[in-house]
Formats: sequence, C-alpha cells, structure tokens
Amino acid sequence: MSTLPPLIDPDALQRYLAERLLDGDAPLEIERIRGGHSNETFFVNRGPSHWVLRRPPRGPLMPTAHDVEREYRVMSALAATPVPVPRPLLFCDDTSVIGAPFYLMQRVEGDVIRSKLPDAFAEDAASRAAIGMELVDTLAALHAVDWQAAGLGDFGKPAGYLERQLRRWTGQLDAARSRPLPDLDAVTSWLREHVPASGAATIVHGDYRLDNVMFAREPVARIVAVLDWEMATIGDPLADLGYMLSFWRESGDPPEALEESAWGITSLPGFPTRAELVARYAERSGRTMDHVAFYVTLAIWKLAILLEGSYSRHLAGTTDDPFFASLREGVPSLARSALAVARGEITFM
Repeated sequence: MSTLPPLIDPDALQRYLAERLLDGDAPLEIERIRGGHSNETFFVNRGPSHWVLRRPPRGPLMPTAHDVEREYRVMSALAATPVPVPRPLLFCDDTSVIGAPFYLMQRVEGDVIRSKLPDAFAEDAASRAAIGMELVDTLAALHAVDWQAAGLGDFGKPAGYLERQLRRWTGQLDAARSRPLPDLDAVTSWLREHVPASGAATIVHGDYRLDNVMFAREPVARIVAVLDWEMATIGDPLADLGYMLSFWRESGDPPEALEESAWGITSLPGFPTRAELVARYAERSGRTMDHVAFYVTLAIWKLAILLEGSYSRHLAGTTDDPFFASLREGVPSLARSALAVARGEITFM
C-alpha cells in the first residue's frame, strides 16, 4: 500500500470549483486515470458535469517538464481551429488548493487506442489503414495552423529549434543521469553532427503518437481530441512526424526491452507502414522528407532522456508507477534503437 500523500484534496477542490464554475457544491466523484506516465489525469464528476483534471506528478521533476499551464494555453489557442482539442475550462496556479497547479477541461467521449482496438477495427483489418491516415492528416492540420493569429506569437522561438532541443535535452540528461549510458551519449554526438536546416516553424505538439489522440466511437476513423500538450512549442514540424514514427511498429520489427502494449498494436495486419505514413504527410503538408532519420533518432533520444528522468524518480521513491521499474533495461534499449536509426539500419522511405 502506498504511503505517498494523495494527489488531490477532494474537499479543497470541491470548494474551489463551487466558487468558480457556479454549478452547485455537490460532492465530487474523482477517479485517477492510469495509462500515461507524465502528468497525472483524473476524471472529476459532479452531478451532470463531467470534467478532466490534469496536474504534475510528484517531484523531483526535470526543469520545464510537466508544465500544465503550457497545456492549458495551447489548447485554449487551438479551440477555434480545425484541430480537435478538449475545451479548456480553468487553470489554477494556487498550489494551496490541491498541492500543485492544475487545469480542468471538458471530458470528451471516445476511444484511446492502447492495448486493444475498438470493436469496428478489431473485426475489420482493412479499415485499420484509416487510423494511420487520420493520425497523419490531423498532424498536418496542426502544422497548418497560423500560430501567430491563434495568439501564440510569444509561445516559442521559431528560429534555432533543433539546436535548442539538443541543448535542452542534453541538459535534461545531465540532470537525470544516475548511471553510465554510453549508447545514449553516442546518439547525442551523432545528432550534433547531423542537424538539418529547418523549414518554416509551426506549432509542435511534442508528444504526438497514436495513444495521445482519441477516436470517435464509430466505424469510421475520426479523431475527436488530441491530448497531452505539455511539451508543445513553436518549432520544426518534422520533429512531430519523427516522434510519431518512432512509436509506429511494423510486422517484423525486432523486440525491444521497453515495449508497452500501445506500441505494438500498429504491427497488426491492415495498418500502414512507416513509409506510407511519411508519403501521406508529404502529400498533405507539401514538405520534403529528406532527413526523416534525423527526426526519428531525435525522437527516440528525447524519449530515452525523458524516461531516464522517470527512472530517477523511481530510484528516489517518489513515484508509485510500476512501469518505471522496467526502465532499468528499457532506457538502454531505446538508446540502441536510436543508434540503429542513425546508422541507417531502419529506413522510412
């Protein structure tokens, strides 16, 4: 049984919401949602009202990680665009309420595809191609948003995005490091030597993949919400494409030490290949795909660093997420995968 303090004080949250949402002060029903390993997520219900609350996990946290205010701001900016996002309701930076900043958003009904397919796609392998194409089309729609007109003119620095990513994440690795990681250091060196020139800057989600979107509960693949915006910024859109591809498994891919159930589902019959996803994005966005391997390598490297931070939290005993224990072998496995992409052992065209 966990001895860690609760992540939410229900009474304090009830008082706070009663004052600001003005829809009564009936007791709240709060349910913690497992399935991710980043910001903590809760369903919050009061009578006919159904919301989702997001707050950072317990510390220690890496600098700039788990920024719920960032999530709230970018979703607010995208609410009037074609990009489907839950409607944000309020943001609270008063840590005396539940012990951390948090925000509340509309609860959207749909399916997040992790360990199993929705019934319509489980029964019809041919229909699964549309899941991948919808994922790519929604990403292209995000990258087409005029971020300055949406009110994000000061949200990030459009120039020098890739160089900043390398500096920032190298710093994150230094902060998280609890053991030697020679393969990850080799990837760091390769990335520094192969930085491509970026095209026009766009909104970058930063964590875009199949299990961070929600599909409508219908036999047609339609995304109703893009979730988990804590790493969003303004930068090189191909970083999002590379990140999405880094999670996309195909039949015949070698097994990995770190393999969550959500990562293997795309290897089932009917899903498009990584090369088909690249071609679809090129068609929808009009961008050239000359350096896909760099962006995929960058994505795997960043994920390995992020998870090394989670492994450090596990070693410090500040998290009760059982997944983090697997990162002892999982992070080195990711580093080996990044090296394989950098060396051209895996292709995307």
